[in-house]
Amino acid sequence: MGCARSREQMPLSQNPKPKRVGLLAGEPIRLEGLASVFEHPPEPGQTVLIPVSGTLDQLLTNPEIEFLVVDLNSSMGGMDTLERIRQARPELRLIVIGPEGNDTLIMDSIVVGARAYLDGSAGTRTVRDAIEIVVGGSIWAPRRLLSRLIDRLLGSSEGAASGGLPHLTARERQVLDLILMARSNREIARELGIEERTVKAHVGRLMRKTGADNRIDLSMRALNGALQMRKESGS
Repeated sequence: MGCARSREQMPLSQNPKPKRVGLLAGEPIRLEGLASVFEHPPEPGQTVLIPVSGTLDQLLTNPEIEFLVVDLNSSMGGMDTLERIRQARPELRLIVIGPEGNDTLIMDSIVVGARAYLDGSAGTRTVRDAIEIVVGGSIWAPRRLLSRLIDRLLGSSEGAASGGLPHLTARERQVLDLILMARSNREIARELGIEERTVKAHVGRLMRKTGADNRIDLSMRALNGALQMRKESGS
């Protein structure tokens, strides 16, 4: 899974504007488990997250909800529920909790809008970190699957024609994979065994090649391009 980014310490008063997060689970005990994620106050610099529980209809009709945690481990309806959410509120950012090791379900969840996928054994700290990553505009999912999506896009001869990514070098692809996991330049440099200034140069070239304004924009362009390719291929 992805990992939480390091955060600079700042006064609590500088915390970002509170965000409302919908909680959807088919069983009361699992809903209580999700609610426990929000029991502790945010750390300095973290977003104040306000949980909102209710039925699917209630959550979808609440315009204040920007993020939605969906527990597929309970009696929820699986992908049908996620499809319904996408059709009704395509702008919602989903945090999906589901069975472990089901790569097909994970990929399908990402395709219909999930920006995080965690297995049912994830602890409250992990769930909170994943929500923070998604609130920050990045993705939390098994790296091998994100890499597979990007590889599918970059390996397609139709990538440029369909508005996908331009040709990237092998190193740029590695850097992009780690950016998708919300890694900092320092973390990328350490993992790849290169200088931090070299990472900055790669990030700059990635932004120029894709026309992205910042790292979040770069991540979204890469992921959305890969997802579009997946939808068009029907795979």
